[in-house]
Amino acid sequence: MKLENAKVLVTGGSAGIGLATARMLRDHGAQVAICGRRGDVVTAAAKEIGALPLTGDVGNEDDARRLVAETIREFGEFDTLINNAGWGRFAKLDDLRVEDFLAVLETNVIGAMLMARESARHFVKRGGGNIVNVSSTAGSRGFAGGTAYVASKFALGGMTQCWRAELRQHDIRVMQVNPSEVQTDFAAAGGRVQKLSERKLRSEDIAHAICGMLAMEDRGFTTELTVFATNPD
Repeated sequence: MKLENAKVLVTGGSAGIGLATARMLRDHGAQVAICGRRGDVVTAAAKEIGALPLTGDVGNEDDARRLVAETIREFGEFDTLINNAGWGRFAKLDDLRVEDFLAVLETNVIGAMLMARESARHFVKRGGGNIVNVSSTAGSRGFAGGTAYVASKFALGGMTQCWRAELRQHDIRVMQVNPSEVQTDFAAAGGRVQKLSERKLRSEDIAHAICGMLAMEDRGFTTELTVFATNPD
């Protein structure tokens, strides 16, 4: 599709990969809405890049409906969902709390499903659209301390395949991007130590991958794209 004049909703769009993707889409001439839980942070990020700020929790069904409805009301319609909202809580199995496990699934799995469902209903009516799920290489390989996060990303990969099978007949492209370790505040916020390096991936690298997937002509699509740092050590 043409990125210029595209109408895009980016969840988790106030920082990291979401913000970098929203900024890059704006640079290509797209209309972009970004959403997040913290209204002040979302508003500041939206002002910085010229996007529409929306506040809500993707894991809440009423909020998910409202976020999509507000995007449609402001833009008239929209054609692309970047399902990026997600977080992790990292702990070894014997230290993992049920409430942390469920909280990760609420955003990364239920939130992704709710946003995709509400968007897909609109895309079917308009005759096409795009859903890009931002997953992780953790969706294909586990690691110590990653139980909750890895489970959520394995689930997202399975849902992506289901949605693709259901929605292709409606000219809806369902895609997934799998970043390896990216230098953001994500890991530290989840309690995991991250060693910073100029050789590791940045949010802009993943934004470039997402924009490239979307820019392909609508007659085709990249089902899944995995992005590694060339030599991060």
